[in-house]
Amino acid sequence: MELAARWFTGIIGLMLATPVVAQTVPPSQASVIVEGNRRVDAETVRSYFHANPDGHFDDAARDAALKALIATGLFDKVSIERAGDRLVVHLSEAPVLDRVAFEGNRKVKDTDLAAAIESKPRGSLQRATVQSDVGRIIEAYRRVGRAQVRVDPQIIDRGNGRVDLIYAVTEAAKTPVRRIDFTGNKAFGKRQLSAVIKTSATHMLSFLTGGDVYDPDRVAQDQEQLRLYYRSKGYADVSVSPAKAEYDPAANGFTLNFAIDEGPLYHFREVSVTCNIPGMDCDKLRALPTAHPGAVFDGNTLDKTTELLAIEMAKLGYPFAQGTPHLTRDAAEGIDVAFVIEQGPRAYVERVEIHGNMRTRDYVIRREFDIAEGDPYNKTLIDRAERRLKNLNYFKTVKISNRPGSAPDHVILDVEAVDQATGDFNIAGGYSTVDGALVEVKVGERNFYGTGKNVQATFTYGQYARGINLAASEPYFLGTKVAAGIELFGRQNDANSYQSYGSTTYGARLQLGTPINEELGVQWRYSIYNQNVTLSPNGSGFTPSLAVRQAAAAGPTWVSAPGSTTTYSTLDNTRSPTSGIRSQLSQDLAGLGGDVKFLKTTEDVRYYKSLNSDLVGMVRAQGGYVTGWGGQQVPLMNNFFGGPTMVRGFAPNGFGPRDVTPGTTMDNVGGSAYWATTAELQSAIPGVPNEYGLRATAFVDAGSVFRYSGSTASLQVANKNVVRSSVGAGLTWASPFGALTVDYAVPLTKAAYDVVQPLRFSAGGF
Repeated sequence: MELAARWFTGIIGLMLATPVVAQTVPPSQASVIVEGNRRVDAETVRSYFHANPDGHFDDAARDAALKALIATGLFDKVSIERAGDRLVVHLSEAPVLDRVAFEGNRKVKDTDLAAAIESKPRGSLQRATVQSDVGRIIEAYRRVGRAQVRVDPQIIDRGNGRVDLIYAVTEAAKTPVRRIDFTGNKAFGKRQLSAVIKTSATHMLSFLTGGDVYDPDRVAQDQEQLRLYYRSKGYADVSVSPAKAEYDPAANGFTLNFAIDEGPLYHFREVSVTCNIPGMDCDKLRALPTAHPGAVFDGNTLDKTTELLAIEMAKLGYPFAQGTPHLTRDAAEGIDVAFVIEQGPRAYVERVEIHGNMRTRDYVIRREFDIAEGDPYNKTLIDRAERRLKNLNYFKTVKISNRPGSAPDHVILDVEAVDQATGDFNIAGGYSTVDGALVEVKVGERNFYGTGKNVQATFTYGQYARGINLAASEPYFLGTKVAAGIELFGRQNDANSYQSYGSTTYGARLQLGTPINEELGVQWRYSIYNQNVTLSPNGSGFTPSLAVRQAAAAGPTWVSAPGSTTTYSTLDNTRSPTSGIRSQLSQDLAGLGGDVKFLKTTEDVRYYKSLNSDLVGMVRAQGGYVTGWGGQQVPLMNNFFGGPTMVRGFAPNGFGPRDVTPGTTMDNVGGSAYWATTAELQSAIPGVPNEYGLRATAFVDAGSVFRYSGSTASLQVANKNVVRSSVGAGLTWASPFGALTVDYAVPLTKAAYDVVQPLRFSAGGF
């Protein structure tokens, strides 16, 4: 009995003790109640709650769970309350986005806006994100010059917790750049500096050029372009502050101000190469610097020398070596440049990551690099690749940065290349003193389907001329650094006041370009074309010249000619050069098949020099010679004919050997040799904004075409080597429709039988 009593007492004690034990069970075990969840599992919600070591949730733990749940973006509302020993979590799940769309946007594409925002289909609707996206859309419009835009987000309930998000955009007129100022500039005027940058102040043709759009990225590039320009002109210490942009509500536009601290003008004094790497043959490196004592300091020259040193040291077996230019300045004496060769850190390129290129293929970007994954890291070659990518003109911005890789000696290259529009469509109409009234349509794409290929089609229809030209080129043919191209062409010219006969030419041309270095390149080509001279009835009663009648009687002839052009250029700008030299030597050998045999050689050299901020001087010399071989004469159409492209003030076919036989049309029958020289001053026009693209010229020309090589039987040919010369002035307008040129030249010396034309007007596509 006593034993039974003790057992009964123990049972009663255990039962009484059970509630006490339950009070010590950790609340994290089934003590978090989740309410309101439909898609999100309750256990997922509980995983965000972390109890204290004693098993309880204090206020800090509860707040941490609350913040973590809100941060998931899965819920519109989250609240937590205590119910005795339990926590009750009240949830309101965020709707799922079925569709994210844009309405009212015409100036910015849907794809561009979708890339800018963070709200995406099949994601959750977050009010804060939507408001941030509104700002991102406004920023996207601001970058295309439209700051006055309104964006209203609209949410359409589709039921079952799903919604559509619509951004309704109300566009306004673009916000242009009204004025661009430069402060601190003394060496170069506003006109010259305005030509360096891409942004321009608004003018009457801005709707065509688009240069007046305020774009922060482009303005940042302009700042760097100004610095590089000064650095290339002798100002090694130049500093260009970030442009200050001020919005003027009254003018509804921006005013940009570039503050420039020029510093002194330097010249190169002593240039040397010092090797600090044992065993390296420094003598080979000392011949590489392109800077010369006494020359104006040029930062581009330093960059080119640094690249040449890096390439040569890699060939010598020192891929990690670096050549760093050390400058010692003396404002009175100049700058001493010492390229110090030292062993750089041993690092390798682990990976090249490319982003921002929505259209351009990755391989188009990668092929501009001289290094690849696994190669030694070389900053000089990386900088070189960045410049090459910028020069492609495929991208709005290009930036290459690096970050640590998976090992201390590994580097990951981060390449940001943001695509820009690369298509061209031009319709140009005008009048030429050669072709009469004409219309030209040009369609082209510089980066065809993002492959880097260039395709163009040009159609011309004029009063005296009609033509078609189809061309395609590949800058890296078969993966090599050889540019390849093909061209199909056809042209028909009618008889006009400058010649009594018509002509038809059609054919094809294959080209291969091989760069030797940054300044020198050779283009190899093969041309095959059919040419034919046609006689047209005329009411003058005169007979066409015998040489013309013989060419027409010969009928269509095929010309098959391989050739080459060697180009050397140091121009600072290929379109509007202000300094540098450009030389082209061309040769064509006809006779590889075909009906005719001749060798033609021409040379054209131009030298530009900036005389002051608004004035550029140019001198030009050109010449050529053509001769038949294999017992054949040069066909009429392959001779040289003097005209305004050699000496202005003369008509097309206006000078050179001429048939002066009485009773004939006295045509220019062409010569086998020519020479011409030009001295020209190019200047901006006072009072005309630089953005208009207007420039005035004053020039002196001289030249001659001579040495008629055809038969002289039964005709009289005036074939004297008379110097033709002229002096004149002109106006050039780089219009959005094409280059328009008006020249007025007065011949100073000429032959009695020459045909003059003081006024020349021409217009056409670029």
